[in-house]
Amino acid sequence: MYRSLDVGDTARVVTPSDATEHRLGTVTDVTYSTPHTTQARRYTLRFPNGTERTYPADRVARRTSADDHAALEAAFTQTSAALRDACRIAHDYDPDLSAGTTSLLRRLVDLTRLRLGLTLNPASPHNRHQTGGEQ
Repeated sequence: MYRSLDVGDTARVVTPSDATEHRLGTVTDVTYSTPHTTQARRYTLRFPNGTERTYPADRVARRTSADDHAALEAAFTQTSAALRDACRIAHDYDPDLSAGTTSLLRRLVDLTRLRLGLTLNPASPHNRHQTGGEQ
């Protein structure tokens, strides 16, 4: 069942085009297709930096801070895997680069554990169900 967003709901732009649109916004105004309908045509969102922008209804999706938590977990997990791989490459390339990359990875693991309660395992391979080769 379709349910329009209401003023005060939190939402995100479906396909963000800049840094502001990546943030969670609050609906401050709803424009309906006709005066007697619940089908929204446009939403105005206010972002944490104070910017207000209006978008067609199909470009806005209902989101909460719980959705942000899940998105952060996914992003930090991907980032730790990329940094882990960079550490392995940097180890043979340049010892100073290797040490700096390892430090970044340690800081990321500590930060996500402290702020998100997420336990990253940088030593684990990308695909836990890998068969053959290095596991």
